[in-house]
Amino acid sequence: MPSPDSGAPDRIIDSAAAAAELLASARRIGVLGIKPETMPHEPAYYVPRYLQRVGYTIVPVPVYFPEIDTILGEPVYRAVAAVPEPLDVVLVFRRSEDVPSHVDDLIAARPGAVWMQSGIRNDDAARRLSESGIRVVQDRCAMVEHRRLAARRARET
Repeated sequence: MPSPDSGAPDRIIDSAAAAAELLASARRIGVLGIKPETMPHEPAYYVPRYLQRVGYTIVPVPVYFPEIDTILGEPVYRAVAAVPEPLDVVLVFRRSEDVPSHVDDLIAARPGAVWMQSGIRNDDAARRLSESGIRVVQDRCAMVEHRRLAARRARET
């Protein structure tokens, strides 16, 4: 594992441009804490639904709802590390104080990036993830950032 001074801060993504670049290169997105279709007004449901509709493959990893085996038409996994194919990004819909309990699972999964949604920030968890070679976004909405990226692309054409 890299030492804390080996460039790990470079893996903490703070700018909108870098976050947009991350989304532009992603295809498979795991969603930790996703909510089921019975909760359509929850961001943990409508944000991944939006991302699926614009072309991303969504891999559901709910924390609750043990009786549910599919969300958004995709099979549910109970841990991020249990997902059989690599994930470009894992969106996190968990309270900031709950994020550390998922760090070992996230590190074991080795996604390209972990993206903590709006209002979710845990600097200690972000540091551990970045020291493990995983890029980290905190306190940003993937749906909002994708819409900005799409609007920018539309202006460029």
